[in-house]
Amino acid sequence: MKLQQKLAELTIARKAILAVNFYNFETLSGIMKAANAMNEPVILQLSESTINYLGLKMAAGLARKGLEQYRVTGWLHLDHGGSVELVKRCLDEGFDSVMIDASEKPFDENVKTTKEVVKIATQYDANVEAELGYVAKLGQQQVTSVFTQPEEVKVFTELTGVDALAIAIGSAHGFYKSTPVLQIDLLKSIREVTNTALVLHGGSGIPNIQIKQAIQSGISKINLATETKNIFMQTLKEILAQTDEIDLRKVFPKAIDAIETLITYKIKMINTAL
Repeated sequence: MKLQQKLAELTIARKAILAVNFYNFETLSGIMKAANAMNEPVILQLSESTINYLGLKMAAGLARKGLEQYRVTGWLHLDHGGSVELVKRCLDEGFDSVMIDASEKPFDENVKTTKEVVKIATQYDANVEAELGYVAKLGQQQVTSVFTQPEEVKVFTELTGVDALAIAIGSAHGFYKSTPVLQIDLLKSIREVTNTALVLHGGSGIPNIQIKQAIQSGISKINLATETKNIFMQTLKEILAQTDEIDLRKVFPKAIDAIETLITYKIKMINTAL
């Protein structure tokens, strides 16, 4: 099944799928173990930084082999693609889905760039995600005055034909300095004007009850990245502080287990009704 079909099904059913960024073999392994044990599908996400770190072919190859080895239904997605050129490279490498993020550009430019990517992706039958509004990135301040507005969503989705849209309703990338408050009423209004799959970025640190309310109100894809990196590194730091072991094959498995525990919890959470 194509990802765009899966997201359409989830949108109708008012359910969601977890989309998790991986950064190396170990984080991928933890995600795969959790998805396999839960017998649930998952979206594997690669950011441009991770692609630069691992190399595009290596990163895509790891994802494909991980899904195959653990017998997990999943899709490979480019997260926050910053250029049409990168999108093309990922599509040529067999990605199932790409995100073009022109959200910091003027509305018309965002529309133009997204339309271009949608046209290109049609040749690959790939899913396309875009972003509209201001979802603060790492180091940026959350600005409530640029939440995504329903009327803009309606125009944007109709002009671009995009399959999925990340919207700004109170979330942000990275850890939160104070408890976030998702604008559920705004989300409901957005859901009323489009059938396009809606995506929640900045899923790390949002209270579970708000995540569940967002799913019930129309979010179909939940992104998770920061918590995954954090639990991996924190676990390693704790282990290394207590041992002189230099064999990484003995050290890394505990960090992989921590990833598996986290992802298992997240999958259970998004699949459990209020």
